Amino acid sequence: MNMADELELILPDERHEAAALEYRREHFAHGERELHGSALLDRADSYAGWLALVEGNRSETTVFPGWVPATTFFAVRKNDGRIIGMIDVRHRLNGFLRNYGGHIGYGVRPSERRRGYAAEMLRLALSYCSSLGLDRVMISCNADNEGSRRTILRRGGVLEREFRHSGGTVQIYWIILSDGNGA
Repeated sequence: MNMADELELILPDERHEAAALEYRREHFAHGERELHGSALLDRADSYAGWLALVEGNRSETTVFPGWVPATTFFAVRKNDGRIIGMIDVRHRLNGFLRNYGGHIGYGVRPSERRRGYAAEMLRLALSYCSSLGLDRVMISCNADNEGSRRTILRRGGVLEREFRHSGGTVQIYWIILSDGNGA
């Protein structure tokens, strides 16, 4: 990634509807039905409904039942405003997230992969995690996802454990924020 491809994390709003739906269509066109880090944009009946969900999820008092407060961002390329990816930062862990998902979920659109965007998205998200007062962050990936594993390691991830899930192996990593590894 070069400076012309610099990213910023932005909160979704009404202005992003067409771009967000195009982002979702690109994943679907590549046979991907799950949009990692999207807070279920892949399953949303409407953009307005999804937007209300992610806005509500930012607060402990309005978070969707059974979920934890989280902030969902679009990772947008500054030079052209294109949504490159999505990243969901969970403010704390519940039992499910502690065992499987972690604090951060993210994904990059298929046409923009292998360009260093995921590492930059994760760097920005880790900085946000620090602003929330977190000193360490749990993140998971499938063991066969070499790009995601390398991204996590590049940001200081330390493998804690592996387990079998849905026919594959999931790896759980921790990134310590207080010593500067991640952010």
